[in-house]
Amino acid sequence: MTDESTNPMRDAIQSAISENPVILFMKGTPEAPACGFSARSVAMLQSLGTPFAAVDILPDPRIRQELSALSNWPTIPQLFVDGELIGGCDIVTEMYESGELQQALGLEPAAPEAAPEAAPAEAAPLTIENRL
Repeated sequence: MTDESTNPMRDAIQSAISENPVILFMKGTPEAPACGFSARSVAMLQSLGTPFAAVDILPDPRIRQELSALSNWPTIPQLFVDGELIGGCDIVTEMYESGELQQALGLEPAAPEAAPEAAPAEAAPLTIENRL
């Protein structure tokens, strides 16, 4: 088992969480989310005008593994505010709709409203690799 003090990936994730007041670990990027839950989380943050950092967990499976070990949260996306895990898409949606997310972000709570839907993703062009 790897010693936590010598785990560069975990250290990098912890640094990113510490250095960014609002950070979303997601599948894809805010411009091109790779799953509906990540897209919806981005849409909520963007609708609030909240600047946030984002980390795409897809390029390296170790990111997800170490993130989940740090947060004790198995699903993606994961939203952190001021170094604290807020939760995944379900919790972020509930907090958005109740006004709690706005409070956690230091914004004036708005009247409760439904969370915005994610913008429909453009379909990737079909590519076929022939290995015959």
